Amino acid sequence: MTADAKQLRQQSYISKLTLTNFRNYAALSLDLAPGAVVLSGDNGAGKTNLLEAISFLTPGRGLRRAPYADVAREGGDGGFALHARIEGPEGQVEIGTGISGGDAAGEGGRKVRINGAPTRSAEDMLEWLRVVWLTPAMDGLFPGPAGDRRRFLDRLVLAIDPGHGQRALDYEKAMRGRNRLLTEGSRDGAWFEAIETQMAETGVAIAAARAELVRLLAAMIDRLPSSGPFPQADISLAGDLESEVAVAPAVDVEERFRRALANGRERDRAAGRTLDGPHRSDLLVRHRPKSMPAELCSTGEQKALLVGIVLSHARLTGEMSGLTPILLLDEIAAHLDAGRRAALFSILEELNCQAFMTGTDAALFSSLVGRAQFLTVDHGSVGPTSSP
Repeated sequence: MTADAKQLRQQSYISKLTLTNFRNYAALSLDLAPGAVVLSGDNGAGKTNLLEAISFLTPGRGLRRAPYADVAREGGDGGFALHARIEGPEGQVEIGTGISGGDAAGEGGRKVRINGAPTRSAEDMLEWLRVVWLTPAMDGLFPGPAGDRRRFLDRLVLAIDPGHGQRALDYEKAMRGRNRLLTEGSRDGAWFEAIETQMAETGVAIAAARAELVRLLAAMIDRLPSSGPFPQADISLAGDLESEVAVAPAVDVEERFRRALANGRERDRAAGRTLDGPHRSDLLVRHRPKSMPAELCSTGEQKALLVGIVLSHARLTGEMSGLTPILLLDEIAAHLDAGRRAALFSILEELNCQAFMTGTDAALFSSLVGRAQFLTVDHGSVGPTSSP
């Protein structure tokens, strides 16, 4: 077997995608090729909807984080379904997910089937593929609220640590229970102690996973060319737990956090919410060549920093999981100059990943002719692009 054939076999990619009542697609079936896939079309034609459908092949609410009722096609039965055939190192697998019409309004959990069998949880999809995305909505990530950066960070963690999503859900559930006790004025010490013990265990596990991801990702970013088109970023975490797990045993950090929660009940009761924990942490990013906080950089510099982080994470995911992630790059070319576009396309080929890229003008991707699949999106239909 040649080196190229061996490399290709290690790629995980979607070979067929079928949508039913998803956004503006009543019914769609697409045969897809490995490597780059360029989706062009007018604004509002449904390009991002296709990326959103693919983002449902990983745990969570997709790249828009939209309510299921908004995802279901208007005029349909209130449900939606998508099905993907995945080709990967372990062979072929069929993944289906969606909701029935009666579940949309009530926000019931979406169902996932793998090879026709129901799964225990959506995390089971991570055994077969990893999906990472970059959208125009993320352009304000650095100057925006810390909550956006935490969500971004946690998705990066999830791609290499499939258990992270469940830990985050368990922590959020426990914290909501504690907040409810606080607002109700409860003085039930035993109930508080049980909840705070769970928050300490899951909270420290979350912090440790984030700290490990940042350590690994920082090392991968260091491999970027120091004077390349996507500048190196210095990344770090701002959070008590994340700082402590780097220097102290987890069991000691758990006990300290548990005591802090117990001692802070009256303060938190006055605030009506829990004021300490990993839900208050932040991801800090600096532009290394300029030694400047990312939020103070120009819009173009922020975009280049973000692309560099996402590409470094994609490489890290491939090395850690053995599954090169599928990349969803929405309107990516319009915000990069010709030199950075060429560099991006070259890196994507080097990563050996399936990358879906959207744009209103297929000409921006003309250098990929013969190396990518070009598709035109036209309000609920998708077909080959006649001439990029």
